[in-house]
Amino acid sequence: MFPDGGSDRSEGGGVTVRDDVDALARRALALVPADGRAIVGIAGSPGSGKTTLARAVADRANRMAGDGTAVHLPMDGFHLANATLDLLGRHGRKGALDTFDGWGFVALLQRILGERDHIVYAPAFERIVDEPVAGSIPVPPGARLVIAEGNYLLVDQDPWSRIPSLLAESWFVATPEEERMRRLVDRHTRHGRTPEAAAVWARDVDGANAALIEPTASRASLVVSGTGADW
Repeated sequence: MFPDGGSDRSEGGGVTVRDDVDALARRALALVPADGRAIVGIAGSPGSGKTTLARAVADRANRMAGDGTAVHLPMDGFHLANATLDLLGRHGRKGALDTFDGWGFVALLQRILGERDHIVYAPAFERIVDEPVAGSIPVPPGARLVIAEGNYLLVDQDPWSRIPSLLAESWFVATPEEERMRRLVDRHTRHGRTPEAAAVWARDVDGANAALIEPTASRASLVVSGTGADW
């Protein structure tokens, strides 16, 4: 919920919608075909709040439509392994576009839409070990709604440019840079970096990624404010 209780429901790329999680969950559920499955994609820069929103929408959809209806699917499970990043010389900017298996993520979304007679397993990302963990997220046959989230869902580069056609709708979480930086420094500090190192990573690595991600908001079906929300 937003502090002003508002629900300015103007829609379309580049327009910020102020709404609560109930309304967003109802919107997502309405996209599910009568006898099928829908994927809603939530994009945003590091620290925007997209993961928190995706979890909240999936949880609320399950409360509304029954447990097992919705599944939260983070793109972070497609981080390349640390050993691979070391070999490629990319470990120092982990989280950049070319440190993910984009083709693998696209293939998973295609499987989720096309394979509904068995469980489709997806990888998760475990921050404690800083590595992806295979087979951690089950998408059972009964799941009707998948809330996929990640930084690069709307980037206009192959293979990422194949993602929008697989989505029933795409949302972008827009959050001011100052707030994103505050959240990122807090996050990196909690995960073991010194405050100084956390600030440098947020500025130089996350900031570089955000420069690519922020312009993609214009491609979203809906832009959601990432500030003031009680998710």
